[in-house]
Amino acid sequence: MPKGSNQKLKLYYLQKIMMELTDDDHGLSIAQIKTELEKYDVSADRKSLYTDLEALRVMGLDIIGEQVGKNYYYHVGEKQFEIAELKLLVDAIQSSKFITAKKSNQLIKKLEGCASKYEASQLHRQVEVTGRIKTMNESIYYNVDEIYGAINNNLQISFSYMKWNHDKKLELKKKEPYVVSPWALLWEDENYYLVAYDPKAMKIKHFRVDKMRGIQKIDKKREGKEAFGKFDIASYSKKNFSMYGGNEVKVKLQFSEELVGVIIDRFGKDINITAGKNGYTTTVSVAVSNQFFGWVFGLGSGIKIMGPPTVVSKYKAAISEVGQLY
Repeated sequence: MPKGSNQKLKLYYLQKIMMELTDDDHGLSIAQIKTELEKYDVSADRKSLYTDLEALRVMGLDIIGEQVGKNYYYHVGEKQFEIAELKLLVDAIQSSKFITAKKSNQLIKKLEGCASKYEASQLHRQVEVTGRIKTMNESIYYNVDEIYGAINNNLQISFSYMKWNHDKKLELKKKEPYVVSPWALLWEDENYYLVAYDPKAMKIKHFRVDKMRGIQKIDKKREGKEAFGKFDIASYSKKNFSMYGGNEVKVKLQFSEELVGVIIDRFGKDINITAGKNGYTTTVSVAVSNQFFGWVFGLGSGIKIMGPPTVVSKYKAAISEVGQLY
């Protein structure tokens, strides 16, 4: 049998064929495998294909042979990702606000390459990213990589920080660049945030990664190690509603039974909930801000801020101020 021009790539194309054209519900006979290889200008006889399939097995590919009628059909069993796992990843990409629509489609296309063509069609049917609210900053991926690089090398970074103006254009929040010590990245409220130590303010701050521009590593060791020594990023996230800061205060909340799940979802299962005559109460640490008040107001009459009096007064003043607009 004359050899094809791509004979040296025989194992590569055989693996490609098995990965793309077979799964638990679709197999190929030796004759069909031979035909598929010929499309890549690779020749093969039956005996060599048995040897090659065994070689792929030894290399870690889960090649399974099953008899159906008089013929044997071969397929790849366990793959790097199961179809359920790929669907989960696709859903995560689609729902991620910080990933642009263009990048979402690129990533999903790559994930399709981890499945057979039959399984990939199931992923393709889920691709409906057009029209969803997505970030417009394509450089966010490089920003994340640059930040991780600084963290791994224990270096500070400088960057410009942007804000939206009334013309729907991003402009500098301040002329001089920010210089901070990056310590963590947090995915919260469908956005990526850098959690860093600001040496000038001597406190921990957070920044939207998609609003950062011109990130550069500075040949200067990070500061704020003591501040982050006891830092709990999960607690920080729960206290800073919608990532807008405020003074941290222990607030007592009274709420109805219908809102127990909402409270647990927001503050976690470790909070202490006490049953009383007028419902349930709990005391939690929150960053008191208009965003916190908005969250409380959104839950309607089922929740009430019981204390401290200063927070109650601020909430009443906020409601009154908004009411005067109507």
